[in-house]
Amino acid sequence: MRHSLPLAPQFYVTAPQPCPYLPGRMERKLFTALQGDNAQQINDALSGQGFRRSQNVLYRPTCANCGACLSARINVADFKLTKSQKRVLKRNQSLTRKATSPWATEEQYELFRTYLDARHADGGMADMDVFEFAAMIEETPIRSRVVEYCEDGQDDLVAVSLTDVFEDGVSMVYSFFDPAYQRNSLGTFLILDHIRIAQEAGLPYVYLGYWVPGSDKMGYKAKFSGLEIYMGGKWSSVVDPQSFDLREVETPSEPISEQVSNISLPRPGHKF
Repeated sequence: MRHSLPLAPQFYVTAPQPCPYLPGRMERKLFTALQGDNAQQINDALSGQGFRRSQNVLYRPTCANCGACLSARINVADFKLTKSQKRVLKRNQSLTRKATSPWATEEQYELFRTYLDARHADGGMADMDVFEFAAMIEETPIRSRVVEYCEDGQDDLVAVSLTDVFEDGVSMVYSFFDPAYQRNSLGTFLILDHIRIAQEAGLPYVYLGYWVPGSDKMGYKAKFSGLEIYMGGKWSSVVDPQSFDLREVETPSEPISEQVSNISLPRPGHKF
């Protein structure tokens, strides 16, 4: 099935397949190719409407009877450190950050494989080889950076994040780290450090991908204050994620044609 807007990117829908987050459910995605001279502007516009980038594709869940995958971001101005997050920062104060161009290295891939084997051996990326890894890192038509973390004064990689830069924030596309640092809570630390990156750059948001209430895999995103979700065509603050009622998003989605017609796109040569 294909739907399009005049003078706009072509939008497609994937076939239904088992949901990786909520057992017994099926997922499908609305997606479009991210290409051309206007790619950065299109990425900024669609990311602000709940889309997510994977290489040169932008996608958004559009499941027939479920809306549990909620695009999430942190409003930096509303974020406040908890006591446990302060301890995470203290435990990782010996790590140094280095941002580089999106170029894959053997050391990154070795850390990636170690991370997958320890944390996601049965996940969808478990069979990713070095060439597919390089494509994940390097195939980007927008402003992207590889943010690397090492112990101060050392060269061995401890953590890596592939990060996109938007007009209004930074987006954590994919992160991985050394499982030997389990006590350091590196997943939490990477988000906290990206909040600092956004603050340093004067950007208001850190985009986290999708938060799925009821899914243990995505529960960590609800532990950050300043959380906002994209629902009903707008961003809304989540005051108490623990009391969020999943039934609020268990409603049939709009017809695909209506969803596409409601997408706002930038005019060529103009900022969104």
